[in-house]
Amino acid sequence: MSWTDERVEVLKKMWGEGQSASVIAKELGGVTRNAVIGKVHRLGLSNRVTSTTAKPAAKDKSKVEVKAKPAALSTEPPKPVAAAETVRITPPAVRKIIPAGQPLPPQPSANEISPEALAKVSEIEKTAKRISLMELTEKTCKWPVGDPATDDFWFCGLGVKTGKPYCEAHVGVAFQPMSSRRDRRR
Repeated sequence: MSWTDERVEVLKKMWGEGQSASVIAKELGGVTRNAVIGKVHRLGLSNRVTSTTAKPAAKDKSKVEVKAKPAALSTEPPKPVAAAETVRITPPAVRKIIPAGQPLPPQPSANEISPEALAKVSEIEKTAKRISLMELTEKTCKWPVGDPATDDFWFCGLGVKTGKPYCEAHVGVAFQPMSSRRDRRR
């Protein structure tokens, strides 16, 4: 299938009317939805503005389409959700991506981790192998040390504790008992 001028004009017209790539592909025939999307991007048509006042294209009366009513436009009140079904979602504003080279946000304070575990970690990090990402295996501790945006970034590299991704010292920091985490929240 080649994109002739006539087919491109049909594509532009239907895209401007707000038709989906699937509908356009069916109308053109011999082309996939992905091919339509690719051509739309190459033509620079991808930034269309949807409008509620736009009239839909004339449809063939022999074909009947059934569209579900979007939940956002529903006039029915939302159904209550049982407490067991409640799901907590972290809003995107809370999850922030920090560009390389920028300072990291404050890390959990040292008093959240037992002093024994911190002392063990600082001793272990003095004897760590300081390996790069490319040197990691399933038998090496994958605990990152330092800022990944700097040259002084490395992984511990010591032998891992069975069934864990870290060495014994880093397992003590990473995997804390449930009761101590629960107590900190109170």
